[in-house]
Amino acid sequence: MAKTQLNVRVDEATAEVARERASQRGMSMNRYIEELVRKDAGEVGHTFVEAAADFMKQYRAVFDEEFGKEGEARS
Repeated sequence: MAKTQLNVRVDEATAEVARERASQRGMSMNRYIEELVRKDAGEVGHTFVEAAADFMKQYRAVFDEEFGKEGEARS
């Protein structure tokens, strides 16, 4: 996969924490930041699925009334 260089400015305290975390995990700063971004992007999908599940629980009675239980249409 082709790589793109990004330049990011953070305060010194944030930079030091990032260096320490990357070192603790035995990885480069590049890899550490890349994994953080991938994890964050994955959480968006997870958050959406959780919200959809909560919506379905909240409105289950409405769906059951309209479509019947287990998706069977009412006549």
